[in-house]
Amino acid sequence: MTTGTTGALPEDMDTERTGQTEETGGQMTFFEHLIELRKRIINSLIAIALGAAAGWFVAPKFVNVIAKPIQTVLAAHHYNAQLYYTGPTDYLGLLIKLSIYIGLVLASPVVLYQVWMFVAPALYKHERSAVTGFVFSTVLLFLGGIAFGFFLALPHILGFLVGFQGPVAPLIRINDYFDLVLLVLVALGLVFELPVLIFLLCYFGIVTPKFLVQNTKYAILAITIVAAIVTPTPDALTMLLVMVVMLGLYFLGVGVAWIALRNRNRRVVAEAKGT
Repeated sequence: MTTGTTGALPEDMDTERTGQTEETGGQMTFFEHLIELRKRIINSLIAIALGAAAGWFVAPKFVNVIAKPIQTVLAAHHYNAQLYYTGPTDYLGLLIKLSIYIGLVLASPVVLYQVWMFVAPALYKHERSAVTGFVFSTVLLFLGGIAFGFFLALPHILGFLVGFQGPVAPLIRINDYFDLVLLVLVALGLVFELPVLIFLLCYFGIVTPKFLVQNTKYAILAITIVAAIVTPTPDALTMLLVMVVMLGLYFLGVGVAWIALRNRNRRVVAEAKGT
């Protein structure tokens, strides 16, 4: 009887250890973490390099797509709808830069997967699902900001800039134009991360959804300042458009944070009652 009892203990202990491993992930030493990090960085760089190589072949087509808004605006104001480069290497440099950007976009799923594989072993199961949703929403919001900038904000900005008629005609360098497009799109992509920022502030207890709702007037003031910064023109219509979208994102972030915190509090209460 004694032998049977002692023989069952290791199996129970193994089962308990297995459950803990599945819940919290494996443990690694500091040097094992460095080796794993090195592996993930190398894999990410390889993915970006392959994406940039593929982007080189489609970069000329992207130039045509990105140049379309300014060409439309120039034609609407009866100007020559043509972009220019003034240095022998300007267009080549533009294609290389655009290829790298395309490579980053194409490789982003692989890079995010590498980040996930590095972080996931140290997380609990419920934390893994939360991080997955966090990463997905971050990418989706950033792409939404780029789409908003390209299809809505950029045409208004270009129309305002080109709309100044005078005794001179615009001679637009393609590199200057692409720098402006990149500034607008990246800025609006970051602006669309506002719900994620609000969620993190609330989740870590820095602010509460109730506090944010009660201080909406200060949020509107901050949104007005940010909208004035990210729109490189004094065009009131474009600034108002960005402000309305940012205000919607603000309340979206507050709503998501309120729901997430309510669910977390309910789970904590249920676990306390269970113990």
